[in-house]
Amino acid sequence: MKFSSLFVFSGKVIEGLILEVVAISKVYLVRHAHSEYTPDEKNRQLSEKGRVDALKVCEILMHEEIDVVVSSPYMRAIQTVEGVAATLNDTVEIWEDFRERKIAENPVDDFNKTMGSLWRDFEFEIDGGESNILAQERGVKALFKCIEKYKNKNVVVGTHGNIMVLIMNYFNKKYGYEFWKTLNMPDIYCLEFVEKEIQSIRQVWCPSSKIEVVGEENSI
Repeated sequence: MKFSSLFVFSGKVIEGLILEVVAISKVYLVRHAHSEYTPDEKNRQLSEKGRVDALKVCEILMHEEIDVVVSSPYMRAIQTVEGVAATLNDTVEIWEDFRERKIAENPVDDFNKTMGSLWRDFEFEIDGGESNILAQERGVKALFKCIEKYKNKNVVVGTHGNIMVLIMNYFNKKYGYEFWKTLNMPDIYCLEFVEKEIQSIRQVWCPSSKIEVVGEENSI
C-alpha cells in the first residue's frame, strides 16, 4: 500500500508501509524590474529604480530557500535575479526560451491595441512576431524542462511580463490580458508542482517599500 505525501522520503519503510516518493518543485517566475528604454532589446539595462527593486527581489527570495537561478538571456532579466544567484555563490544559468515573446519584426504603432489583438486571438501573429500560442508553447516547454532538470528544487526564473503570463495562462485561464495589465515591474509568482502537476500559484512580490513575503495562494 502506498501513500502520497508532501514529505519526501527515499522509499523508507515505516510500520510496514512504503511511502510514495514524490517530486515537489517550486518555480519562481520573476518579471524583470524597470529598465531604461533603448532599441537594443537584448542589452537593455535596469534603471536606477530597477536596480533598487532588484535588491528587494533578492531579499524577498532569500526567504524561499532557492536552489538554482536561471534567466532569459536579456540583460534586464539577468540583472533582476543575479543578486539571488550571488547569495548562493553561483551564477545565473541562461535559458534562451524564457526570453520575452517577439511581437513583430518592427515596432508597432499602437502597442496596447496590438497586445489586445494578440490576447483575443491566440493564433494571431504579426510579420516577424510570435502568436500567443507559439510563445506559450515555447515558455511552457522550457518550464517543464526546468522542472525535469531540477526535481525537488526551488528555482528562480528571470523572465518577462508577457511570456510569464502566457505560461501562467496555460495552467489557469484567469491569467490573461487584463491580469497582464495589472502586473507589477518587478513581480514574482511561485508555481508549485508535484511531479509535473500544478498545485498552486501565489504572488510573492510585495510592491510596497516594506520587504516581506506576501501573497494569497490561488489553488488550481
